[in-house]
Amino acid sequence: MHPMLNVAVKAARRAASVIQRASHNVDTIRVEKKQHNDFVSEVDRAAEEAIISTILDAYPKHGILAEESGAQGLGNAEFEWIIDPLDGTTNFLHGHPQYSISIGLLHKGQIQQAVVYDPNRNDLFTASRGVGAFLNDRRIRVSKRIAMNECVIATGFPVTDQSYIDQYLGMLKDVLAKTAGVRREGSAALDLCNVACGRVDGFWELNLKPWDIAAGSLIVQEAGGIVTDLKGEDGWLESGDIVAGSPKVLAQLLHTLAPHVG
Repeated sequence: MHPMLNVAVKAARRAASVIQRASHNVDTIRVEKKQHNDFVSEVDRAAEEAIISTILDAYPKHGILAEESGAQGLGNAEFEWIIDPLDGTTNFLHGHPQYSISIGLLHKGQIQQAVVYDPNRNDLFTASRGVGAFLNDRRIRVSKRIAMNECVIATGFPVTDQSYIDQYLGMLKDVLAKTAGVRREGSAALDLCNVACGRVDGFWELNLKPWDIAAGSLIVQEAGGIVTDLKGEDGWLESGDIVAGSPKVLAQLLHTLAPHVG
């Protein structure tokens, strides 16, 4: 395992310890509302602190972009860690066991290392650029399905910013009509990992943040999948509009979404 990936795994496991201890007493957790349907808890912040301290102990000159504490040390940093300490906070606060820790490492504009950890299943997804994607040390690949009517597609609903709800509902209607089903589970990082290991055949969502998708996108790519924006281009990390899947499924999914893309 690459040394930087090893540090990311260590950081993810430390964050998971914080999260899972708190999961037994979710009713006592202090929660703040950042915006409509967007919450942050003391657990998010504690898990993020555990990740950042682990990374900076090993690489004190690296930059950080984290969901709760924002950017630090990015000015002259060659490496940038993109961190979501608890992807699926709403699930976590409701005792719904679908959430994850996501850590990606950006170097010269490319994501080079990625970890997504599901502490409930003890599923550790990792990837290094050019080396492949793994689930608990086992190599993973995207689904081999080709026919859209046999595919299950993951997505995420627009719950914080509903200004594009009509656009999204049009997409959802057309995807439902052409596939075997759509799943919405509440953690984009895990959705991408599920594409990578073939549990679902594709994924799309709008208006995500870099920490939601940085790590998961590399895991998909290293598992043989493709990640694009809604127009089939590379601006997904900046726009937050993302589509992922195996090459043949991705092409059909993009075609299905195209009438709703401005």
